[in-house]
Amino acid sequence: MKRRVWRETPISVKLLLVTSFLMNLGFYALIPYLTLYLTGSIGWTVAMAGLVLGVRQFSQQGFAFLGGVVADTFGYKGTMVLGLLIRAAGFALFAFCTAPWQFFLAAVLSGLGGSLFEPAMSAAFAVLTPDSIRKDVFAFRNVLTNVGVVGSQVVGTALAAFDFTYLSLFAGAIFAGNGLIALFLLQPIEVKHERHGIWASMALVVRDRRFVRYTLILMGYYYLNMQLFLTIPQLAQDVTHSKTAVGIVLSSVSVSVILLQMKVSQWLEGYPQRLTLIGLGTFVMGFGLFLLAFADTLWMLVADALLFALGTMIAVPHMMDMVQRFAPPEHVGAYYGFNGYSLAIGGSVGQFAGGWVYDLAQRQEMPWLPWTLCLFVGLWVAWKLYRMEQEMAQSKSDCVRMARS
Repeated sequence: MKRRVWRETPISVKLLLVTSFLMNLGFYALIPYLTLYLTGSIGWTVAMAGLVLGVRQFSQQGFAFLGGVVADTFGYKGTMVLGLLIRAAGFALFAFCTAPWQFFLAAVLSGLGGSLFEPAMSAAFAVLTPDSIRKDVFAFRNVLTNVGVVGSQVVGTALAAFDFTYLSLFAGAIFAGNGLIALFLLQPIEVKHERHGIWASMALVVRDRRFVRYTLILMGYYYLNMQLFLTIPQLAQDVTHSKTAVGIVLSSVSVSVILLQMKVSQWLEGYPQRLTLIGLGTFVMGFGLFLLAFADTLWMLVADALLFALGTMIAVPHMMDMVQRFAPPEHVGAYYGFNGYSLAIGGSVGQFAGGWVYDLAQRQEMPWLPWTLCLFVGLWVAWKLYRMEQEMAQSKSDCVRMARS
């Protein structure tokens, strides 16, 4: 982050950046190894373990809209603290689960916690960050997310090899600590505008057709993004026959974001067409995935993964910034919560359909099929967002012309 931007970043936003890093460290240290624990020590099938993870994701993203409305109604700080403490209880509970219903209860708790703190935290970032540096702050947040992912691999591997109980308690402690940091150090972040009822807030967001359309289009982005956790590792395993290679490919994505995100954001800061940039980034992701159809060595896999990472570096900071630009000031949390449906639906479809198409391609001896589909998804998102930007610009021009007349 540039020194000027860091100097202009309020103390509260810097505190939010620290908690964001710690949350990603705790989350990614636990979740990948939870699957291994369920299928290994507990003896569950992969499908059953996947169901637990699916319940956690649905509990979070499915209720994020309501969580955002709650944050707008009762304040961002209090909602964030409550969500962090509930997530802490859910993660820590995994250490003591023995029966299936107990694991599902822990998954629901951890998901519900996320449905409260995630939209509240995103809204707090948007409200507390000055307009002039908001895009840079979101870009730096993306960097810290990937630093947390890299660090979590070290912590998760070490604790999981020792005992999963300690890994679960560590992850729970990270979120509990973040809750206490927010409670005692973060300034109150109350909505200064007239408050609306929960149902009225929900209705307002749903009636915003342009924002609903934006959220629907982003499902394509998350379809591509989820391949990083599903088909890309599977392809790396199939091509190299080495689990070490899987870690190299995934780490290359995170390390490239850590090193280059701020530079990419700096290159693009003079380009005002944010929706077009999101579409461009998504297309670059899709093209990087398409090139995987021709990858037959580890280094080709890494090169394609780096192109995929470049696409995320272009898209992600603008995706977060655009939500705040759509939202009225008193409904920022609700808008961020509703926007979570793009991840809930797009991510779920990406996991299921992406895996199904990959298996189909293997059976039909058409290895190019899943990656060609990713290219078309990237093209579709880029075209839809470009058209949407053109329509918004035309609408703004018409309004200016009418005002002058």
